[in-house]
Amino acid sequence: MINFHPMFTDLQLFAAGNCQPAMSLMISAHIDMCPKCKKSCEEIQIQLASDVFKQTEIAEPLGKHYISMMSEITSLPSAYRIAPVEDVTSIELDGKFFELPRTLRRHVKNTGNWSRLVGKLWQAPVDLGEIGRANFMYMEKGGRVPEHTHKGTEFTLVVNGQYGDGISEYESGDFTVMDSHHNHLPHSQADDGCLVFTIIDQPLHFTAGIARLLNPFSHLFFK
Repeated sequence: MINFHPMFTDLQLFAAGNCQPAMSLMISAHIDMCPKCKKSCEEIQIQLASDVFKQTEIAEPLGKHYISMMSEITSLPSAYRIAPVEDVTSIELDGKFFELPRTLRRHVKNTGNWSRLVGKLWQAPVDLGEIGRANFMYMEKGGRVPEHTHKGTEFTLVVNGQYGDGISEYESGDFTVMDSHHNHLPHSQADDGCLVFTIIDQPLHFTAGIARLLNPFSHLFFK
């Protein structure tokens, strides 16, 4: 069950096309997995469209022309429509295949090789072009990211599995935003581990134990 969602104000910005690119990507992937937020966005878009058409009623000829044009486009024979491209639907790690939400499938081709980090952690960098860089992170059972806070903002979507961080427990589809106000220790005890997709705009800052020695180098691993 999905318990963590984007804020409603962020869904409004997303539906209106006014989100920052990183947030927009993460919300889109979350909506692929979350019927509740998908319905909310559809309702917001219906309301936005209604507001637009009310405005066009002031210029009635223009409104009629727009509706007529859209009707002609949607009635074109299928031969004139662009066929959808078949996407890669999963990502693989050591013989394990993880199904991805539709939004993330297009980025598989820009995903680098997996590398093992501290403990039972794996990371694969994802080049998002102008948006920046993201990572697929996989925690094996018993794997954990050292306790840390954030210099910037971290967006995380649970793609498959479960993990906890001392703040709460998260399952597939959960979406979280962490910043300097949060101090947490992500770890997974799930038999199949946990795969997340994450975007951070600043390196992590480790806050406990020997991991603090990694702070000068955290930008090399967790970025």
